[in-house]
Amino acid sequence: MQQRDKIKPILFSIIKHSSKEELKSQIPKDIVSGIVVAIVALPLSIALGIASGVSPEQGLYTAIIAGFLIAFLGGSRVQISGPTAAFATIVAGIVATDGMEGLIAATIIAGILLILMGVFKLGAVIRFVPFTITTGFTAGIAVTLTIGQLEDLLGLTYPSGTTTIETTEKIAAIAGNLSTVNVQACLVGLVCLAILFVWPRITERFPGSLVALLVGIALVSGFNMDVNTIGDLYTIDGALPSFHLPQLDMNLFRSQLANGVTIAILAAIESLLSCVVADSMISSHHRANTELVAQGVGNIASVLFGGIPATGAIARTAANVKAGGRTPIAGMVHSLVLVAVLAFLMPYAALIPMPAIAAILVHVAYNMFGWRNFAHLCTTASKSAVFILLLTFVLTIVVDLVAAIGAGMLITVVLFLKSMSEETEVKGWKYYCDENSEVTHLRELPKSVRVYEINGPMFFGMTERIADISVKTFTKYLIIRMRGVPSLDSTGMNTLENLHKYCSAHGVSLIFSHVNEQPMKTMRRAGFVDLIGEDHFRTCIDDAIGYARSLLEQQSAVSREEVVVKAAQDSREADEDTTHHTQR
Repeated sequence: MQQRDKIKPILFSIIKHSSKEELKSQIPKDIVSGIVVAIVALPLSIALGIASGVSPEQGLYTAIIAGFLIAFLGGSRVQISGPTAAFATIVAGIVATDGMEGLIAATIIAGILLILMGVFKLGAVIRFVPFTITTGFTAGIAVTLTIGQLEDLLGLTYPSGTTTIETTEKIAAIAGNLSTVNVQACLVGLVCLAILFVWPRITERFPGSLVALLVGIALVSGFNMDVNTIGDLYTIDGALPSFHLPQLDMNLFRSQLANGVTIAILAAIESLLSCVVADSMISSHHRANTELVAQGVGNIASVLFGGIPATGAIARTAANVKAGGRTPIAGMVHSLVLVAVLAFLMPYAALIPMPAIAAILVHVAYNMFGWRNFAHLCTTASKSAVFILLLTFVLTIVVDLVAAIGAGMLITVVLFLKSMSEETEVKGWKYYCDENSEVTHLRELPKSVRVYEINGPMFFGMTERIADISVKTFTKYLIIRMRGVPSLDSTGMNTLENLHKYCSAHGVSLIFSHVNEQPMKTMRRAGFVDLIGEDHFRTCIDDAIGYARSLLEQQSAVSREEVVVKAAQDSREADEDTTHHTQR
């Protein structure tokens, strides 16, 4: 087993295999990096908590609890976990319909599924999710998140009782209440948004999101603007997270199973994609299964301590790498710094304007959308790939993530099987009788031997091609060359059994040439090798042709012997008739 496949926290391996000098040199860098990441994570955690339909401090609880445990138990050196934009719309929908107890039940289900995925070594399965699907649903989530922030960004006022859970409902509410736009809120939001886009060009040493929050507070407080702040909408609680086990029952868990699966799938995909990005930045390798187990533990603990679902955050992970973090200690320090912020500075969060929060989330959604990749795929990918991309994108916005991923994967598999079946070919050898033929490297074949070559996997998508195999009235042996067949499934095996019945009915024997390991195992399990005969499986085509020729020679010798015996018998019978006639 490779080291990266072990379910063992990478922190433990780093401590075990690093010298004291290396640790003394790196730990101070990790502490500094953790402080920097905490500064980046602070406004994002508050904003994502609000976007998820919970209180601002619950976003911090998530970064503290899940961030610490996932770093401590995880399989990545530098990944930072916490609340992310990918979860915001999903969590908001669950909270709006089923409350916090529904979210807790769904997240516990997701956590258990993530742990099981890690235990059963399913971390590598995530790489089979096509890039078109991940790009499509990520862009769809970004659009959904942006739509959800337009209310605060524009300072809209909705009538009491307006339902804004689904994206279509949000669009309808925005369209129906555009007349209530707050110009001052728009001004604050646009200024903050401009800062977020321009600030990275000025410096990356200080996060633009924190600058935007400070400027937004200064504008609203300094000019006494009529703009909603966090304090106007939420009661700020600076208490540290505490353990709380709610009253949950099996009916609630059953009703939240679909949401739990959604959270688990998204957490697995997002966290492992973030790990891959982090690996490319530091030339390292993560332990996928360990990371999944840690994500499961972190998510369960997060909701039991008042938080929301968490996963790996690419932006915060990148900030950690740039700040010099190289061990999970940076992620743990980031969580501890947020504890101090929560305890001493949380009351000041009441001053943050809601348009500033909306601007931060719109900026996050812009970066999340990845419009360059999206446009590149649309212009360079095949028509089927573009169709899957757009379908996943639209379904994520209009329906939900499960429908988007499910439909995208189903169509991808169908198209893949179709393309694979088109790659598989069954062709018979051409026979040249002209000795002056310009074709070289010809093999001499007896007239009664026929050869067919199969190239490509033999699975249920191509079985009808075997029906193209035919024999002549004078054919005695049919050689099937399978050196180009990497795999054989049960349907393909059934097709070969039918071919054997067809050949037996026509007095033709089958000989197989160069059967690869996996198809051979399938044939043995099915009893096909015993049915055909071990000797009829040859190592190469020349061996198979030679074997067929030797069988023909044996048959020819037997036939000659039978002719001689018949002639002798006829002669004896003739002599007996003559003797009998003479006696009479």
